[in-house]
Amino acid sequence: MFHPLHVRAVEQLTDDSAALTLDVPPELRAAYAYAPGQHIALRRTNERGEEIRRTYSLCDPAGAAPETLRVGVRLVERGEFSTYALKELTEGRTVEVLPPTGRFILEPRPGHFAAVVGGSGITPVLSIAATLLKREPEARFCLIRSDRTTASTMFLEEVADLKDRYPDRFQLVTVLSREEQHSGLASGRLDEERLTALLPSLLYAPGIPAMDGWYLCGPLGLVESASKALRSLGVPRSRIHQEIFHADAGMEGGVAANTLTTTSTSPARPAGLAGPAGSLPTGSVTVSATLAGRGGSWPMDDGESVLETVLRNRADAPYACKGGVCGTCRVRLLSGEVHMDRNYALEPEELDAGYVLACQSHPLTPKVEVDFDA
Repeated sequence: MFHPLHVRAVEQLTDDSAALTLDVPPELRAAYAYAPGQHIALRRTNERGEEIRRTYSLCDPAGAAPETLRVGVRLVERGEFSTYALKELTEGRTVEVLPPTGRFILEPRPGHFAAVVGGSGITPVLSIAATLLKREPEARFCLIRSDRTTASTMFLEEVADLKDRYPDRFQLVTVLSREEQHSGLASGRLDEERLTALLPSLLYAPGIPAMDGWYLCGPLGLVESASKALRSLGVPRSRIHQEIFHADAGMEGGVAANTLTTTSTSPARPAGLAGPAGSLPTGSVTVSATLAGRGGSWPMDDGESVLETVLRNRADAPYACKGGVCGTCRVRLLSGEVHMDRNYALEPEELDAGYVLACQSHPLTPKVEVDFDA
Protein backbone atom coordinates (compact mmCIF):
# COMPACT_ATOMS: atom_id res chain seq x y z
CA MET A 1 0.00 0.00 0.00
CA PHE A 2 1.01 3.62 -0.47
CA HIS A 3 2.50 5.64 2.38
CA PRO A 4 3.15 9.40 2.52
CA LEU A 5 6.88 10.14 2.63
CA HIS A 6 8.50 13.52 3.14
CA VAL A 7 10.93 14.96 0.62
CA ARG A 8 14.28 15.43 2.34
CA ALA A 9 16.17 16.92 -0.60
CA VAL A 10 15.94 17.77 -4.29
CA GLU A 11 19.33 17.72 -6.00
CA GLN A 12 19.67 19.11 -9.52
CA LEU A 13 21.63 16.64 -11.67
CA THR A 14 21.34 18.24 -15.12
CA ASP A 15 19.23 20.97 -16.68
CA ASP A 16 16.35 18.52 -17.06
CA SER A 17 16.82 16.00 -14.24
CA ALA A 18 17.07 15.81 -10.47
CA ALA A 19 17.50 13.31 -7.66
CA LEU A 20 14.73 13.17 -5.06
CA THR A 21 15.57 11.91 -1.58
CA LEU A 22 12.62 10.73 0.52
CA ASP A 23 12.64 10.12 4.28
CA VAL A 24 11.47 6.71 5.49
CA PRO A 25 10.21 6.72 9.09
CA PRO A 26 11.52 3.95 11.38
CA GLU A 27 8.24 2.02 11.46
CA LEU A 28 8.23 1.70 7.64
CA ARG A 29 11.89 0.89 6.97
CA ALA A 30 11.37 -2.87 6.84
CA ALA A 31 8.55 -2.41 4.32
CA TYR A 32 10.76 -0.23 2.11
CA ALA A 33 13.79 -2.51 2.09
CA TYR A 34 14.86 -3.04 -1.52
CA ALA A 35 17.10 -5.15 -3.70
CA PRO A 36 19.58 -3.42 -6.03
CA GLY A 37 17.77 -2.53 -9.24
CA GLN A 38 14.23 -2.26 -7.87
CA HIS A 39 11.88 0.71 -8.27
CA ILE A 40 9.11 2.55 -6.44
CA ALA A 41 5.84 4.03 -7.69
CA LEU A 42 4.97 7.61 -6.78
CA ARG A 43 1.36 8.81 -6.75
CA ARG A 44 -0.43 12.15 -6.81
CA THR A 45 -3.88 13.48 -7.61
CA ASN A 46 -3.88 16.32 -10.13
CA GLU A 47 -6.10 19.40 -10.22
CA ARG A 48 -8.69 17.50 -12.29
CA GLY A 49 -9.01 14.87 -9.57
CA GLU A 50 -7.20 12.22 -11.62
CA GLU A 51 -4.78 9.81 -9.98
CA ILE A 52 -1.34 9.86 -11.63
CA ARG A 53 1.27 7.20 -10.91
CA ARG A 54 4.83 6.95 -12.19
CA THR A 55 7.62 4.47 -11.51
CA TYR A 56 11.20 5.53 -10.70
CA SER A 57 14.19 3.31 -10.01
CA LEU A 58 16.14 3.54 -6.76
CA CYS A 59 19.72 4.62 -7.30
CA ASP A 60 21.48 4.26 -3.94
CA PRO A 61 23.12 1.05 -2.68
CA ALA A 62 20.46 -1.34 -1.39
CA GLY A 63 19.80 -1.65 2.32
CA ALA A 64 17.71 -3.86 4.60
CA ALA A 65 16.17 -0.93 6.51
CA PRO A 66 16.79 2.24 4.48
CA GLU A 67 16.44 5.60 6.19
CA THR A 68 15.99 7.26 2.81
CA LEU A 69 14.95 6.40 -0.72
CA ARG A 70 16.66 8.19 -3.62
CA VAL A 71 15.38 8.24 -7.20
CA GLY A 72 16.38 10.00 -10.39
CA VAL A 73 13.70 11.89 -12.33
CA ARG A 74 14.18 13.25 -15.84
CA LEU A 75 11.82 15.86 -17.26
CA VAL A 76 9.87 14.52 -20.24
CA GLU A 77 8.05 16.76 -22.69
CA ARG A 78 4.36 16.89 -21.73
CA GLY A 79 5.15 14.50 -18.89
CA GLU A 80 2.62 15.38 -16.22
CA PHE A 81 4.29 13.64 -13.29
CA SER A 82 7.90 14.50 -14.16
CA THR A 83 6.92 18.16 -14.53
CA TYR A 84 5.25 18.06 -11.12
CA ALA A 85 8.18 16.21 -9.53
CA LEU A 86 10.84 18.61 -10.80
CA LYS A 87 8.95 21.90 -10.53
CA GLU A 88 6.62 21.49 -7.56
CA LEU A 89 8.06 18.83 -5.25
CA THR A 90 10.33 20.69 -2.85
CA GLU A 91 12.02 19.92 0.44
CA GLY A 92 9.46 19.25 3.18
CA ARG A 93 6.58 18.35 0.89
CA THR A 94 4.94 14.92 0.94
CA VAL A 95 4.48 12.36 -1.82
CA GLU A 96 2.71 9.00 -1.69
CA VAL A 97 5.02 6.05 -2.34
CA LEU A 98 4.45 2.34 -2.96
CA PRO A 99 7.00 -0.11 -1.43
CA PRO A 100 9.80 -1.24 -3.78
CA THR A 101 9.18 -3.88 -6.40
CA GLY A 102 10.73 -5.19 -9.63
CA ARG A 103 12.82 -8.13 -10.83
CA PHE A 104 15.59 -6.28 -12.67
CA ILE A 105 17.98 -7.07 -9.84
CA LEU A 106 21.41 -8.46 -9.12
CA GLU A 107 21.91 -9.90 -5.66
CA PRO A 108 25.63 -9.54 -4.85
CA ARG A 109 27.72 -12.60 -5.67
CA PRO A 110 31.21 -13.30 -7.04
CA GLY A 111 31.56 -12.95 -10.78
CA HIS A 112 32.01 -10.66 -13.76
CA PHE A 113 29.03 -8.50 -14.71
CA ALA A 114 28.36 -5.78 -17.26
CA ALA A 115 25.67 -3.28 -18.19
CA VAL A 116 24.71 -1.28 -21.25
CA VAL A 117 22.60 1.75 -20.34
CA GLY A 118 21.24 4.83 -22.03
CA GLY A 119 20.17 8.12 -20.47
CA SER A 120 18.12 7.66 -17.30
CA GLY A 121 18.69 3.91 -17.62
CA ILE A 122 21.73 4.50 -15.43
CA THR A 123 19.48 4.82 -12.35
CA PRO A 124 18.86 1.16 -11.40
CA VAL A 125 22.26 0.07 -12.68
CA LEU A 126 23.96 2.59 -10.39
CA SER A 127 22.35 0.84 -7.42
CA ILE A 128 23.25 -2.58 -8.83
CA ALA A 129 26.93 -1.71 -9.40
CA ALA A 130 27.42 0.17 -6.13
CA THR A 131 25.80 -2.59 -4.05
CA LEU A 132 27.73 -5.35 -5.81
CA LEU A 133 31.15 -3.71 -5.50
CA LYS A 134 30.58 -2.75 -1.87
CA ARG A 135 29.38 -6.14 -0.67
CA GLU A 136 31.28 -8.60 -2.85
CA PRO A 137 35.09 -8.21 -3.08
CA GLU A 138 35.29 -10.98 -5.70
CA ALA A 139 32.99 -9.19 -8.16
CA ARG A 140 33.84 -7.01 -11.13
CA PHE A 141 31.55 -4.70 -13.07
CA CYS A 142 31.79 -3.02 -16.47
CA LEU A 143 29.46 -0.11 -17.24
CA ILE A 144 28.91 0.95 -20.85
CA ARG A 145 26.79 4.07 -20.85
CA SER A 146 25.38 6.16 -23.68
CA ASP A 147 24.28 9.78 -23.29
CA ARG A 148 23.69 12.73 -25.56
CA THR A 149 26.28 15.08 -24.04
CA THR A 150 28.34 15.38 -20.88
CA ALA A 151 26.00 18.10 -19.62
CA SER A 152 22.97 15.80 -20.01
CA THR A 153 24.58 12.86 -18.16
CA MET A 154 22.80 11.89 -14.94
CA PHE A 155 24.75 10.79 -11.84
CA LEU A 156 28.09 11.80 -13.35
CA GLU A 157 29.76 12.26 -9.95
CA GLU A 158 28.38 9.02 -8.47
CA VAL A 159 29.74 6.96 -11.37
CA ALA A 160 33.11 8.75 -11.18
CA ASP A 161 33.22 7.94 -7.47
CA LEU A 162 32.78 4.22 -8.22
CA LYS A 163 35.66 4.40 -10.67
CA ASP A 164 37.88 6.07 -8.07
CA ARG A 165 36.83 3.75 -5.24
CA TYR A 166 37.15 0.47 -7.16
CA PRO A 167 39.76 1.13 -9.88
CA ASP A 168 40.63 -2.56 -10.29
CA ARG A 169 37.05 -3.87 -10.29
CA PHE A 170 34.99 -1.19 -12.05
CA GLN A 171 35.40 -0.41 -15.74
CA LEU A 172 33.63 2.59 -17.28
CA VAL A 173 33.07 3.13 -21.00
CA THR A 174 31.27 6.31 -22.06
CA VAL A 175 29.79 7.03 -25.47
CA LEU A 176 28.26 10.42 -26.34
CA SER A 177 25.90 10.61 -29.28
CA ARG A 178 26.02 14.37 -29.83
CA GLU A 179 29.40 15.44 -28.50
CA GLU A 180 32.97 14.54 -29.42
CA GLN A 181 35.21 13.36 -26.59
CA HIS A 182 38.88 14.26 -26.27
CA SER A 183 39.64 10.60 -25.63
CA GLY A 184 37.82 7.31 -25.73
CA LEU A 185 35.21 6.18 -28.22
CA ALA A 186 33.98 8.27 -31.13
CA SER A 187 30.58 9.91 -30.82
CA GLY A 188 27.47 8.31 -32.24
CA ARG A 189 24.57 6.03 -31.35
CA LEU A 190 25.13 2.55 -29.94
CA ASP A 191 23.20 0.47 -32.46
CA GLU A 192 23.40 -3.30 -32.94
CA GLU A 193 26.16 -3.16 -35.55
CA ARG A 194 28.36 -0.87 -33.49
CA LEU A 195 27.84 -2.83 -30.28
CA THR A 196 28.64 -6.12 -32.00
CA ALA A 197 31.94 -4.66 -33.15
CA LEU A 198 32.78 -2.79 -29.94
CA LEU A 199 31.96 -5.22 -27.15
CA PRO A 200 34.68 -7.84 -27.84
CA SER A 201 37.34 -5.12 -27.83
CA LEU A 202 36.05 -3.55 -24.62
CA LEU A 203 35.93 -6.69 -22.48
CA TYR A 204 39.07 -8.79 -22.49
CA ALA A 205 38.38 -11.16 -19.59
CA PRO A 206 36.56 -13.43 -19.10
CA GLY A 207 35.14 -12.75 -22.57
CA ILE A 208 31.66 -11.81 -23.74
CA PRO A 209 29.92 -15.24 -23.50
CA ALA A 210 31.54 -16.03 -20.15
CA MET A 211 30.25 -12.94 -18.34
CA ASP A 212 27.98 -13.92 -15.45
CA GLY A 213 25.27 -11.40 -16.24
CA TRP A 214 24.36 -8.53 -18.57
CA TYR A 215 22.03 -5.73 -17.49
CA LEU A 216 20.45 -3.60 -20.22
CA CYS A 217 18.44 -0.51 -19.33
CA GLY A 218 17.27 2.50 -21.29
CA PRO A 219 15.14 3.32 -24.33
CA LEU A 220 13.68 0.41 -26.27
CA GLY A 221 15.94 0.86 -29.29
CA LEU A 222 19.15 0.65 -27.27
CA VAL A 223 17.98 -2.32 -25.19
CA GLU A 224 16.88 -4.28 -28.26
CA SER A 225 20.12 -3.47 -30.12
CA ALA A 226 22.27 -4.53 -27.17
CA SER A 227 20.30 -7.74 -26.67
CA LYS A 228 20.64 -8.71 -30.34
CA ALA A 229 24.35 -7.90 -30.31
CA LEU A 230 24.95 -10.03 -27.21
CA ARG A 231 23.02 -12.98 -28.62
CA SER A 232 25.04 -12.80 -31.84
CA LEU A 233 28.21 -12.87 -29.72
CA GLY A 234 27.13 -16.08 -27.99
CA VAL A 235 25.64 -14.81 -24.74
CA PRO A 236 22.90 -17.17 -23.42
CA ARG A 237 19.48 -15.55 -23.12
CA SER A 238 19.35 -16.49 -19.43
CA ARG A 239 22.25 -14.12 -18.70
CA ILE A 240 20.65 -11.09 -20.36
CA HIS A 241 18.39 -8.99 -18.12
CA GLN A 242 16.62 -5.92 -19.40
CA GLU A 243 14.39 -3.06 -18.34
CA ILE A 244 12.81 -0.55 -20.68
CA PHE A 245 12.50 3.13 -19.88
CA HIS A 246 9.96 5.38 -21.67
CA ALA A 247 7.14 3.15 -22.90
CA ASP A 248 4.31 5.21 -24.41
CA ALA A 249 2.40 8.44 -24.06
CA GLY A 250 0.93 7.24 -20.78
CA MET A 251 4.43 6.56 -19.51
CA GLU A 252 5.86 9.90 -20.69
CA GLY A 253 7.71 8.49 -23.70
CA GLY A 254 7.09 6.48 -26.85
CA VAL A 255 7.87 3.04 -28.34
CA ALA A 256 6.10 0.45 -30.44
CA ALA A 257 4.13 -2.28 -28.68
CA ASN A 258 4.80 -6.00 -28.69
CA THR A 259 1.78 -8.32 -28.71
CA LEU A 260 1.45 -11.90 -27.59
CA THR A 261 -1.17 -14.39 -26.46
CA THR A 262 -0.84 -16.77 -23.54
CA THR A 263 -3.05 -19.42 -21.96
CA SER A 264 -3.04 -21.13 -18.59
CA THR A 265 -3.39 -24.55 -20.19
CA SER A 266 -0.37 -24.13 -22.45
CA PRO A 267 2.41 -22.69 -20.30
CA ALA A 268 5.12 -22.88 -22.93
CA ARG A 269 6.15 -19.46 -24.20
CA PRO A 270 4.64 -18.68 -27.60
CA ALA A 271 7.09 -19.20 -30.46
CA GLY A 272 6.25 -15.78 -31.94
CA LEU A 273 4.24 -12.65 -31.35
CA ALA A 274 0.51 -12.91 -31.95
CA GLY A 275 -1.48 -10.41 -33.97
CA PRO A 276 -4.24 -8.20 -32.52
CA ALA A 277 -6.79 -10.17 -30.58
CA GLY A 278 -10.52 -10.04 -31.20
CA SER A 279 -12.85 -9.04 -28.38
CA LEU A 280 -15.63 -11.07 -26.81
CA PRO A 281 -19.15 -9.61 -26.59
CA THR A 282 -19.73 -7.03 -23.83
CA GLY A 283 -20.78 -8.63 -20.56
CA SER A 284 -19.80 -12.12 -21.65
CA VAL A 285 -16.54 -12.26 -19.71
CA THR A 286 -16.04 -12.88 -16.01
CA VAL A 287 -12.74 -12.07 -14.32
CA SER A 288 -11.88 -13.84 -11.07
CA ALA A 289 -8.98 -12.62 -8.99
CA THR A 290 -7.26 -13.41 -5.72
CA LEU A 291 -5.70 -10.37 -4.07
CA ALA A 292 -4.29 -10.08 -0.55
CA GLY A 293 -5.83 -13.45 0.30
CA ARG A 294 -9.37 -12.51 -0.78
CA GLY A 295 -11.06 -13.63 -3.97
CA GLY A 296 -13.82 -12.21 -6.12
CA SER A 297 -15.47 -12.53 -9.54
CA TRP A 298 -16.75 -9.63 -11.64
CA PRO A 299 -18.18 -9.06 -15.13
CA MET A 300 -15.88 -7.22 -17.51
CA ASP A 301 -16.92 -4.05 -19.32
CA ASP A 302 -16.23 -3.74 -23.03
CA GLY A 303 -12.59 -2.94 -23.84
CA GLU A 304 -11.30 -3.29 -20.30
CA SER A 305 -8.06 -4.96 -19.35
CA VAL A 306 -8.00 -7.49 -16.52
CA LEU A 307 -6.48 -4.83 -14.26
CA GLU A 308 -9.20 -2.27 -15.05
CA THR A 309 -11.93 -4.77 -14.21
CA VAL A 310 -10.29 -5.65 -10.90
CA LEU A 311 -9.66 -1.98 -10.04
CA ARG A 312 -13.37 -1.16 -10.43
CA ASN A 313 -14.03 -3.61 -7.62
CA ARG A 314 -10.77 -3.67 -5.67
CA ALA A 315 -9.06 -0.29 -5.42
CA ASP A 316 -6.06 -1.95 -3.77
CA ALA A 317 -5.00 -3.83 -6.93
CA PRO A 318 -1.30 -3.07 -7.48
CA TYR A 319 -0.15 -1.17 -10.55
CA ALA A 320 2.16 1.69 -11.48
CA CYS A 321 2.82 2.34 -15.16
CA LYS A 322 -0.10 0.65 -17.01
CA GLY A 323 2.29 0.45 -19.95
CA GLY A 324 3.59 -3.10 -19.67
CA VAL A 325 6.97 -1.91 -18.41
CA CYS A 326 7.25 -1.95 -14.61
CA GLY A 327 5.76 -5.40 -13.85
CA THR A 328 3.97 -4.17 -10.71
CA CYS A 329 0.68 -5.74 -11.85
CA ARG A 330 2.17 -9.18 -12.58
CA VAL A 331 -0.35 -11.97 -11.95
CA ARG A 332 -0.40 -15.71 -12.46
CA LEU A 333 -2.99 -16.91 -14.96
CA LEU A 334 -4.79 -19.82 -13.30
CA SER A 335 -7.43 -20.52 -15.95
CA GLY A 336 -8.58 -19.13 -19.28
CA GLU A 337 -6.67 -17.43 -22.06
CA VAL A 338 -5.61 -13.82 -22.50
CA HIS A 339 -4.01 -11.59 -25.10
CA MET A 340 -1.25 -9.24 -23.89
CA ASP A 341 -0.93 -6.05 -25.92
CA ARG A 342 2.69 -5.60 -24.89
CA ASN A 343 5.27 -6.97 -22.50
CA TYR A 344 8.50 -5.27 -21.53
CA ALA A 345 8.61 -6.54 -17.95
CA LEU A 346 8.34 -10.33 -17.85
CA GLU A 347 11.25 -12.64 -18.56
CA PRO A 348 10.71 -15.75 -20.75
CA GLU A 349 10.82 -18.03 -17.71
CA GLU A 350 8.02 -16.00 -16.09
CA LEU A 351 5.88 -16.39 -19.21
CA ASP A 352 6.66 -20.09 -19.18
CA ALA A 353 5.40 -20.26 -15.59
CA GLY A 354 2.08 -18.67 -16.58
CA TYR A 355 2.59 -15.08 -15.45
CA VAL A 356 1.02 -12.18 -17.34
CA LEU A 357 0.69 -8.42 -16.91
CA ALA A 358 -2.84 -7.58 -15.75
CA CYS A 359 -2.69 -4.08 -17.27
CA GLN A 360 -2.04 -5.51 -20.75
CA SER A 361 -4.21 -8.66 -20.61
CA HIS A 362 -7.52 -8.94 -22.47
CA PRO A 363 -9.53 -12.18 -22.12
CA LEU A 364 -10.01 -14.46 -25.10
CA THR A 365 -12.23 -16.87 -23.15
CA PRO A 366 -15.49 -16.27 -21.23
CA LYS A 367 -13.82 -16.89 -17.89
CA VAL A 368 -10.36 -15.83 -16.74
CA GLU A 369 -8.89 -16.41 -13.29
CA VAL A 370 -5.74 -14.69 -12.02
CA ASP A 371 -3.79 -14.60 -8.76
CA PHE A 372 -2.10 -11.36 -7.70
CA ASP A 373 -0.56 -13.10 -4.69
CA ALA A 374 1.28 -15.84 -6.60
